[in-house]
Parts: sequence; structure tokens; C-alpha cells
Amino acid sequence: MKVLVTGGRGLLGSAVVREIQTAGHECIVVQRNPSGIPGVREFLDDLTAPRQSEQWLSGVDTVVHLAAKVGIVGSHQEFFEANVHATHLILAAAKSHGVQRFIYASSPSVAHTGHPLIGADAQEAAPSAVRGAYSQTKAQAELDVLAAHSPEFATLALRPHLVWGPGDTQLIERIVERARSGRLFLIDGGLSLIDTTYVTNAAQAFAQAIVAVPEAFGRALMVTNGEPRTVRETLSRITQAAGAKAPTRSVPFHLAMAAGHAAEFAWRNRTTEPPLTSFLVEQLATAHWFDIEITKKLLNWSPTVSLDEGYAQLTQWYSDH
Repeated sequence: MKVLVTGGRGLLGSAVVREIQTAGHECIVVQRNPSGIPGVREFLDDLTAPRQSEQWLSGVDTVVHLAAKVGIVGSHQEFFEANVHATHLILAAAKSHGVQRFIYASSPSVAHTGHPLIGADAQEAAPSAVRGAYSQTKAQAELDVLAAHSPEFATLALRPHLVWGPGDTQLIERIVERARSGRLFLIDGGLSLIDTTYVTNAAQAFAQAIVAVPEAFGRALMVTNGEPRTVRETLSRITQAAGAKAPTRSVPFHLAMAAGHAAEFAWRNRTTEPPLTSFLVEQLATAHWFDIEITKKLLNWSPTVSLDEGYAQLTQWYSDH
């Protein structure tokens, strides 16, 4: 197949491109800045106001839409433009060019309203109930993608949870930096169970979705390693892999939440992320792990890299770097 990937520069994007290439498909990537990925045709374009979509969608069978604005810095309008408006434009262009399948990279946060998620399936996205502009706009975009599903234009939302791996500048680097500066702590002992996803497993799920059975489409599917661990163990394994000190200090939930709200208020006019947010506190203190059996069945996919193997690869990466 001829597959277009938006947002092929990051940890997950570059891994998805490699898996698509390994499966023997032709891969095209489009984003604002060069990816440097060998063996792919690359277009530089602004997805909120594309100028070359006629070129990068020509002959494409499947679109894998990964590009998004993440984090918490920025106005709601900025998140809307990048996550909702851009998705609308790509959906419309894909349909007009005869694309057959559209696979959207969503997030479990689109349905996380602060309550524990224990062995949960992919609950319906709830833009008005979730927290923060990122989750709200990703939720709206997911609903729009799934609403576009038809026999001629099959759509699917995959929700990979906390993707990590060697070279990760988001989750891993931030945890390690906080640990090395003495700013990493646990909340209520870090005993909540959470899922994470090693990057290879997430990328393989997207590659499998390209050739999935028709029954897989028109819905959202969870993607994780299927190995829930406590927050304490997760942070300890990551920091140990980097040769940093594992967190031992614990803060009560109510104090951490108050500090998160205070930091958000103090940083409200800045262009950098605050050191703590209420959403982060919620994520560190609330159980959230998922049932992936339906994903495994419909995508003919299973995680191939265990958490232990992933941590070993992370340790080796830090040793080499």
C-alpha cells in the first residue's frame, strides 16, 4: 500500500514509519520540519493551512494521522487549530482523493475524567468532561474522525497510552531531569496501577491497523503493553535505567493538587510549562490501566517487547549516550 504519515519526526512517528517500511509499504511523511528518516518521500507543509495536499495525497491508500499539538502551553484556540481544524482538513482531503483508510492517533486522556480506570475498555471520548485543551481537542477530533467512517472510507482511532522508549524527549527525559534535580516525588506512595506502552509495540499496532479486518474500523481501540505497574515501580525503573536516584519522597494528594493549581495560576502568562499541574497530579495518583484483548484480536497484534526488555534497552541507551 501507499501510506501517508503525518508527524513522522517524533519518537512514535519515526517508529511508525519504520514499521510501515518493514511491512513492505511505500511511506510518505508530511510535517512542518524535516524528519531525516531515510527511504521516505517527505513533504514540508502546515497541516492547519496545507499548500501541497494534492501532491502528498496523490495515490495514497491509507493515512496515519499522528501530528498534534501536545502539552499544556498555548491557548485553547491554538490547540483547536492544530488538533481539530487540521484533522478536519486532512479528513476532507483524504476522502476527496479516494483514500480508503484513515487511522487517527488519539489518547486515553480523551475519556479520562479523573476517576480510576481499572481494566477499562475504550470509553467514548468526552470533550466537555475531560481536562485541559489538549484532551478536549483530541476528544473532539476523535469523535469527528469516527463520525466520518463509512464502507468507502474506513476510520479508526488508536489510543496508545504513555508511549516511551530510548531517546524519548517527552516522558522519559522529563522524569530523568526531575530525578537528577531532586524534584521527582510520589503522590500517596505511588501505589496506583498504570499502563505504559513501549514505543515498538505502539508502532506495530499502527502498522497492523493498516491491514486490519474491516470490523476493526469505526471505533476506538486501546494500545498498551498490557502490563500495569505501580507509579512507584514505573518511575523507579526509568530513573534507574538512567543512573539517577529513584524517588522516595511522597506527598499527600490534596497538597500535590493544591501545588498543581498554584503552579498553573503562576505560569498562566508564561510560554514554558509549569513544574507541576493538576492533570499531572491526577495522572500520578489515579489508577488507569486498560483491557487490550479486543485490540489484540481486531488488529492481529500483541506487544512484542515486554516492559523488562524495554527497560533493558533504555538502560543500554543511557549507557551508550
